[in-house]
Parts: sequence; C-alpha cells; structure tokens
Amino acid sequence: MNLREYKGQSAVIEFDAEDEIFVGHIAGIADLIGFHANTLAEAETAFHEAVDDYLEILAKAAG
Repeated sequence: MNLREYKGQSAVIEFDAEDEIFVGHIAGIADLIGFHANTLAEAETAFHEAVDDYLEILAKAAG
C-alpha cells in the first residue's frame, strides 16, 4: 500500500495482482473518486487529475 499526497489530499494506491493494474482511491472520499492505471507513474498522474477535478467541482459548488 502506498500513501501519496497532492494538494492536501491523500490517496491509497495498491497493486491488484489478479488484474495486474494499480488501483487507488482518495482517502475520505473513496465513494466519489477512484482511479486505476497500468503503472505506478500513471496512477500518480491519475490521482493528480482526480484531485484537480474534485477541487474544481468543489469550487463550482461554492459559487
């Protein structure tokens, strides 16, 4: 299990040996944001994009 942080958000990224992919979710908001990728580098990029998308949604909701 790898814990990563970006823009104040944390993610858990794990390797799924059965499907041979990296899967992750953002801590505390796993129901809203998950991601997967073929490599750890791609998973980190997907995590960054997911956080950016999430923060954009929050900003729009705040008006």
